[in-house]
Amino acid sequence: MWTDMFDLDLPVWEKIIRAIIIYLFLILGFRLAGKRELAQLNAMDLVVLLLISNTVQNSIIGNDNTVTGGVIGATTLLIANYLTVRFLFAHPKFDRLIEGSPTVLMAEGHLNREAMQKELVTRTELQVAAHRQGFGSLGEVEQAVLEPSGVISFIGKDPTPTEALREEIVARLDELTRQLDQLRTLVERR
Repeated sequence: MWTDMFDLDLPVWEKIIRAIIIYLFLILGFRLAGKRELAQLNAMDLVVLLLISNTVQNSIIGNDNTVTGGVIGATTLLIANYLTVRFLFAHPKFDRLIEGSPTVLMAEGHLNREAMQKELVTRTELQVAAHRQGFGSLGEVEQAVLEPSGVISFIGKDPTPTEALREEIVARLDELTRQLDQLRTLVERR
C-alpha cells in the first residue's frame, strides 16, 4: 500500500523536465493570449483557467498518481516560478518582454475603443471593474489602464461629476444668501 503512494513510474529528472516545459509553455501561452486571461473578467475566462490546470496535470507528472510524483511536480513549479520572478526582477527588459506593457483603455474620460477591442474588454466589463473599485459610473473615471497583470486601474476625475454638481449648488446657495442679505438690508433701510 505505501509503495503505491510513493514509488515513481518515471524517473525524477523526467518529472522535473516535464514540469519546466509546461511552466514555460503556459507563460508563453498566457502572454500570447493577452492580459484578459489573467484578469479573469468573466466566468468563461475562469473556466478556461480551471480546465487548463486539469489538462496539463498529466503532462507534468505523467501517468502517475503517487504523492511523490505530485510533490516533485509542485516543487519544480514553485522553484521555476521563484527563479523566474527573481530573474525578471533583476532584468527589467526581460520583464517587460514577458509581462507586456500597460494598455490605456480610457483616457481623459473617453473610451479607447481600439485598445478595448484589441484586449477584448467590453464596456460592460469595464463598468463592472469600475464599480468594484468604488466608481458609480465610467463618467467618474478620468483614466482606465489594463495592467500587464490583468488588473484594471482607474483614476477618477477631479472633481468627480457629483462633487462638481455639489460645489455648483453650494455656490448658487451662497449667491442666493448674499442676495437675500442685500434685500434685507434694503428693506430695513426703508
